[in-house]
Amino acid sequence: MRVLLVPNTGNIEAVAATTELSAWLLGEGLDPVLAHNDADASGLSDFGVPPSDFGDLVLTVALGGDGTILKAVHLLGGAETPVLGVKFGRLGFLSGASPEHMRDAIETALAGEARVERRATLRADVAMGGRPVGSHIALNEIVVSRGASGRVVAFDLAVNGHRVMHTRADGMVMATATGSTAYALSAGGPLVAPGFGGIVVVPVAPHTLRSRPIVTDPSDSVEITLPDPTRADACLIVDGDSIPCRGSLERITVTRGATDVLLVKLEGRHFYETLESEFLGG
Repeated sequence: MRVLLVPNTGNIEAVAATTELSAWLLGEGLDPVLAHNDADASGLSDFGVPPSDFGDLVLTVALGGDGTILKAVHLLGGAETPVLGVKFGRLGFLSGASPEHMRDAIETALAGEARVERRATLRADVAMGGRPVGSHIALNEIVVSRGASGRVVAFDLAVNGHRVMHTRADGMVMATATGSTAYALSAGGPLVAPGFGGIVVVPVAPHTLRSRPIVTDPSDSVEITLPDPTRADACLIVDGDSIPCRGSLERITVTRGATDVLLVKLEGRHFYETLESEFLGG
């Protein structure tokens, strides 16, 4: 049985824990694997494989903060393999275990005795030059943000083909419930319980007093178009990573992703407890 390890290679403690965990997994009759770059950076080159050769994974362990969990999700490429986050980072909102309890957490997860939260994803289909140019999957958010010129962008927003909003803004965030506590929160969006499957749409610094966030049904399709060529210098950001701007964005269609992310939870506070202590000043 294979277990994918995804460390934050910039965190010395996380790298050391990955080395320790690899040896322990081997002793338990399990096969640890890492992506090539992570394996080389962690001194574990013998365990490095390309994502296409991950094979049938029984568990993914992300050693770091929430950013490392996002990294693990993208490495999985849509495979619904349970992801256990071990908190080594500053922010561990998505994590399910602490470093001192990671072995027990892994044993519990492998035994099928852990609580697993199913989190919705988003799919963004992008068009440039009058044709589709690719799609992207996000756990947190899809962002259309102003480009290198720094000029505000003109947006048309439609839901299920019905025009809802025209505005000029620095950007537009389309977030999952999971991402509602990330960029969408800082842009003034609502806090959404993690089980919700719809899309949270939040304009970033809109040049109007009438703009409001929108929360859609899970089955809705959100379409962003950039109708004004003089106000269309924008780029796409997926879960915090910028997608290279090789042309002018014309249309981004965002829907719920076909697969969910399975987060393993053995420790940590309830969602509303975290809201009180971390976001609402409790």
